[in-house]
Amino acid sequence: MAASSRAQVLRLYRALLRESQRFSGYNYRTYAIRRIRDAFRENKNVADSAKIEELLKKAKANLEVIQRQDVSFFHIPL
Repeated sequence: MAASSRAQVLRLYRALLRESQRFSGYNYRTYAIRRIRDAFRENKNVADSAKIEELLKKAKANLEVIQRQDVSFFHIPL
């Protein structure tokens, strides 16, 4: 993997972990962290650049979902 791709993957990994820490519910938080770590471990040996791009795209989409859920789920007006 190229150095820039590796740096991009690490930034995304950290961003996903950081965002998942914002869940107030313990079960949601631990599940999200476990899934993120497991997914990145499963794919750590992927060498095909097309597959890496696909996985990065999927991870970015998941990051957006986490960010949206954090905002919409925990800031519901009463």
